[in-house]
Amino acid sequence: MRIIGGRARSLPLKTLPGLDTRPTTDRIKETLFNMLQPYLLQANFLDLFAGSGGIGLEAVSRGAKRAVFVEQNRKAAACIQENIMFTKAEQESTLLVMDVLAALKKLEYEDSVFDLVFMDPPYERGLERQVLNYLKDSPLISEETLLIVEASLKTDFSYLADMGYDMVKCKKYKTNVHLFLRRRTA
Repeated sequence: MRIIGGRARSLPLKTLPGLDTRPTTDRIKETLFNMLQPYLLQANFLDLFAGSGGIGLEAVSRGAKRAVFVEQNRKAAACIQENIMFTKAEQESTLLVMDVLAALKKLEYEDSVFDLVFMDPPYERGLERQVLNYLKDSPLISEETLLIVEASLKTDFSYLADMGYDMVKCKKYKTNVHLFLRRRTA
């Protein structure tokens, strides 16, 4: 796994061995960031369930002003910290080693607002629904915030409209999907 674009282009990233994290492949990451590029410059980027930090670091490499990484697994968080230092992104990066919902509450207390929120939770556990339910009323996002959810193709998202989200785009791959969402304007 590596950074594929921007100032840290081609730098390799460390990942955890085994199945604890599921790094996004370079091909899928390239497709994702081709879609996100117009929104990245000077953006505040939130990377939830960050794994190795590859998505948030790609955002910083391509011009995001700030990336906040949230990862509860201590080994994965140590990997993220190493990748932040290796890519020289310390000034633009904040790592929160805690549960995602606890991190969201902490960030609200700090008056953070994000332009882009990416989440890639463990598949088939309903965690994306919990996070989207929390964010629907949160000051961390606005109607302008673009939320990107990476999930299994089997994941049911029939609740999105009832929760107050509009689907902007859906990009399907062989085994997973990226949903691009915005909170519905009042």
